[in-house]
Amino acid sequence: MEFPKLPLHSGSVLSVVDMHTGGEQLRIILSGYPEVKGDTILAKRRYVREHLDHLRKVLMFEPRGHYDMYGALLVRSELAEADLGVLFMHNEGYSTMCGHAVIALGRFAVDYGLIKTPTSPETQINIHCPCGLVKAFTQYSNGKTGAVRFHSVPAFVVSLWNIYYIFKLFLMNHLPYLFYIYFYNIIFNNVVCTLYHPVSEDLAFLYGTILTDGLVFCSSVYVTEVCYMGCQVDRSPTGSGVTARIALQYHKGLIGLNQTRSFKSGATGSVFTGKAIEETTCGDFRAVVVEVTGHAHYSGVASFIQESDDPQSGGFLLR
Repeated sequence: MEFPKLPLHSGSVLSVVDMHTGGEQLRIILSGYPEVKGDTILAKRRYVREHLDHLRKVLMFEPRGHYDMYGALLVRSELAEADLGVLFMHNEGYSTMCGHAVIALGRFAVDYGLIKTPTSPETQINIHCPCGLVKAFTQYSNGKTGAVRFHSVPAFVVSLWNIYYIFKLFLMNHLPYLFYIYFYNIIFNNVVCTLYHPVSEDLAFLYGTILTDGLVFCSSVYVTEVCYMGCQVDRSPTGSGVTARIALQYHKGLIGLNQTRSFKSGATGSVFTGKAIEETTCGDFRAVVVEVTGHAHYSGVASFIQESDDPQSGGFLLR
């Protein structure tokens, strides 16, 4: 059955590709955003926060999104070695790093022609995130993309590029969503500490809370649940959360370089692997570069509009 075309609408059309990594959604914005100004990636992040935040709400909030929606806006990078720059967004604002998004963007960059000459068995994609340059490696064979691994920016204990508070908790299987929100609120709102980052004050904030199964240092597979800004519960094991936990284990001397650990999401059962691959420094901190591996999949494409007489066109949220 053929349907008539929709009538033309005034205003811009926002076009997106939706993906998910281990169940955690990513909405990649293809077109419809005005020019994002700024000489650096952090300046661009400040610009969208101060001048284009209404578009974040249009795409992340209901009725086009939901409370736990996550998004990626591709921008130009000031780094010559970067293949693309990206700004991450969610229900509360703009994060500086997102592992599940990097894994999805690794496939997207190859599939959508951002990398002109993909190579087999892997194609390297340099993704400039607000936290720094992240190297992703996408499996590529016979024109098809597969799993993606990425190398984190330097991660160090107490502070990370994304700063996490890790809370040991014996999780039962499939605990209710509200359980995580309850503990997240207790922990996130009662952590008292002075946060410092040696590179930029823009990176010195508490990003999320990790609830674990309590087997932080004595198992090869860990169950984990991550709540981040705005009390969002991550459906995946969380790439930056895996980075944090590997950095902590390495700092404690409980794992060595290239020793792989697996992390399973308490929400979906999806698995990421992680390992410390290199010692480095960040400012005066001893740090490690962590490799995280996972799978991303496509879930849809869409074009969104705003009708002038729609009182909810700017978006709203229900918790």
